[in-house]
Amino acid sequence: MKRILASLIGLMMILTWLYAPVAVYADNEEEQQNTQDETTEENAGEGQNESAVEITAPSAVLMESSTGTVIFEKDADTARPPASVTKVMTMLLIFDALADGRISLDDEVTVSEYAASMGGSQVFLEPGEIQTVETMLKCIAVASANDACVAMAEYICGNEEEFVNRMNERAAGLGMDNTHFVNCNGLDAEGHVTSARDIALMSRELITKYPQVHDYSMIWMENITHTTNKGTSEFGLTNTNKLVRQYEYATGLKTGSTGDAKFCVSATAEKNGIELIAVVMAAENSKDRFADAVKLLNYGFGKCQLYTDRSEEGIAPAVVENGVEDTVNVSRAEPFSYLDTSGTNLSAVERTVEMEQSIPAPVKKGETVGAIVYTLEGNEIGRTDILAAEDIEEASFLDYLKDASEALFL
Repeated sequence: MKRILASLIGLMMILTWLYAPVAVYADNEEEQQNTQDETTEENAGEGQNESAVEITAPSAVLMESSTGTVIFEKDADTARPPASVTKVMTMLLIFDALADGRISLDDEVTVSEYAASMGGSQVFLEPGEIQTVETMLKCIAVASANDACVAMAEYICGNEEEFVNRMNERAAGLGMDNTHFVNCNGLDAEGHVTSARDIALMSRELITKYPQVHDYSMIWMENITHTTNKGTSEFGLTNTNKLVRQYEYATGLKTGSTGDAKFCVSATAEKNGIELIAVVMAAENSKDRFADAVKLLNYGFGKCQLYTDRSEEGIAPAVVENGVEDTVNVSRAEPFSYLDTSGTNLSAVERTVEMEQSIPAPVKKGETVGAIVYTLEGNEIGRTDILAAEDIEEASFLDYLKDASEALFL
């Protein structure tokens, strides 16, 4: 019996050895065909498995934006020069200032001599020239204008040095552990580095907190007007991100290239409610940069499905013990998202509302009073807190006396 069992095991091992190379060869052959296809940059094949994602650039990350889940990574934490992808952080600080009310889109920004002296990609702003914040944003997002970046840094913080300090503070707050900014525009400088993962983190913060950035990053061509002592002239902006025209699901975001950084991109795209961020660093040329990004995006769209829930269904006021009110109104803390990459049937997700039987007064607005729990196939996949929506004070003796007297005269 033992000899028979051993023979069967041996036969199975031989069959496995014989057929395994066929499967591997098929994957590689499909990948070679996709790579050679001239239309890869526009519509590369979807649904590839991870072994088929051949990224030519040395560093890359693919992230789903709503959950922050990393779907693919390659040398994601090596610090490298990011070139103009730096401007993702610059735009993030501009939108922070807009959201805080420190600046507005209609504000007029005067260009300094220092800002006008920037080399590299620029829109040729002149000293003393005045442009609105919104025009400066367009120059940064579309034409990757180094001069506009410095002008905005000076407008928000007084000087570029203080603005860069805030860039580094913001990066630290996002957990960008392999990042150090030296300037606001990405020109090559000693010590000015970040990583593919860190770029994905700041890109996610920008597009999820300020989705209106897409209104700027998706502009293909637009003219601005220079008004200076020399007169008035038109200047054409053309988007440096060719995926805006070449990839149907593109939503942005930022390219970059310098001698040290080579060719980089943080490419965002959305399909069927799923938004992805594909970061590519240090590609050898522009075509490879975009081809890698499209390959990552198509891979992600073929692999990902998203369960989301924003419903307040089943959430009732919570019971308050010894409060001036018997109940407190509640609301969910945030929408819930769950990313699946295994093909599981997400219609089987179960949602359960769990509330405390009673909450002792006083109750503070924002206090956790329960949770919405999500399970799939018997396993918890996440939860969202339920929060008190108002303050409820603790009842005093006079409150009890008042209640008693009202009850007596009913």
